Amino acid sequence: MNAPLSSHVMPAVSIRPVPSAMLQALQAQFGSRCSTAQAVREQHGRDESPFPVTPPEAVVFCESTDDVVAVVNLAQAHAVPIIPYGTGSSLEGHLLAVHGGVSVDVSRMTGIVRINAEDLTATVQAGVTREQLNLALRDQGLFFPIDPGANASLGGMSATRASGTNAVRYGTMRENVLGLTVVTPSGTVIKTGTRAKKSSAGYDLTRLFVGSEGTLGVITEVTLKLYPLPEAVSAAICHFPTVDAAVQTTIQIIQMGIPIARCELLDRHAVTAVNRHDKLNLRETPMLLMEFHGSEASVEEQAQWVQELAKEHGGEDFQWARSPEERSRLWTARHRAYFAAMQMKPGCRTVTTDTCVPISRLAECIGLAVAQADEAGLPYYIVGHVGDGNFHIAYLIDPQRPEERATAERLNSQLVSLALQLEGTCSGEHGIGLHKMGFLIDEAGEASIGLMRSIKHAIDPKNIMNPGKIFQW
Repeated sequence: MNAPLSSHVMPAVSIRPVPSAMLQALQAQFGSRCSTAQAVREQHGRDESPFPVTPPEAVVFCESTDDVVAVVNLAQAHAVPIIPYGTGSSLEGHLLAVHGGVSVDVSRMTGIVRINAEDLTATVQAGVTREQLNLALRDQGLFFPIDPGANASLGGMSATRASGTNAVRYGTMRENVLGLTVVTPSGTVIKTGTRAKKSSAGYDLTRLFVGSEGTLGVITEVTLKLYPLPEAVSAAICHFPTVDAAVQTTIQIIQMGIPIARCELLDRHAVTAVNRHDKLNLRETPMLLMEFHGSEASVEEQAQWVQELAKEHGGEDFQWARSPEERSRLWTARHRAYFAAMQMKPGCRTVTTDTCVPISRLAECIGLAVAQADEAGLPYYIVGHVGDGNFHIAYLIDPQRPEERATAERLNSQLVSLALQLEGTCSGEHGIGLHKMGFLIDEAGEASIGLMRSIKHAIDPKNIMNPGKIFQW
């Protein structure tokens, strides 16, 4: 097992300064939209990872693809790094300017280019968030289902190949991005894919950029699949005596082919945290939070099947949340679990795992992870999109105590090693960034990393696109 490159300190890097001539050119072209203020730079050098703030030398707020082209052309001429920035919600150090450079902030690119309701597609600028898109779709009877929890930008979600709570039924960004507009390192604008549902035309460039984490280009527009709003939606919670009982129930739900839309696990620590944070009164035991989509009859049928399966594993207190207000309250609490848990240990940071395994191996993986975490004695909580085998353990650490960080990284390494042994992955949705470069080598192998590196060298020979992420140059 390769040691994670992020064990306690930032990887050794060399800063490539932004020449004064480039800064002057940016300020002349963008005026107040080019900032070198320390507060702005620090905001763009921080994400939700445990790494220290690593700010860029300048931030440019782009409002169009042409703006991005202008910045990239200057960066190419001066061999200066570019770091794309959406909402800053990433968890693995994707945004940190480890080689210096310029942050390209696309958060002002919030135009919905077009909605093709008849074809169930939409094209949006990269800064549009999933909540903004769904608000625009509400009157059309459509929705975009990918929900990573944070109100992330759709460009950022594409770049990290995000998924989330609905992935068990609707898939991930990989399945739901039809096409992209990308500014390449040479400053060329390319369009990948079409609005057609399938294509056999040439290399699949859309899939190359989806998940590339900003290392191959800057995504400026995204064309997405949409879905009709279901006729009926119902959510339910069910409490279990153990995490294993909840996971075994989930495994049976999936293996029986019940088309559940969401199936989320919260362990007792996570339930306790959301109770305190959101003033709920959930029983503080492991819990599944589920959602069913379909017709009135099919939703009722799915829920009855799941309720019977849950009873076989000791599930009880099966409670319904049929109204939109009740469902929203439960899912809002689930999405706030990260921040709710951090309030359980004031001043803490988190080291968060993100493994995904075949559904048949899920109980084994979570059981061993829980045993290791309990033995280590660090505060932790578990949440997971267990319907597709993906779960997270977040270890709460005191940033002033290096030994706690070391323990969390050791547990992280053990869990990733186990997931790979079970034919899973080191990252189900958060991506590689800085934190998992060593793990990616273990998962993909040196030959595969060599091929990825060759693609990067061919597209970005000066290594200006988010350098230092995914793998070493």
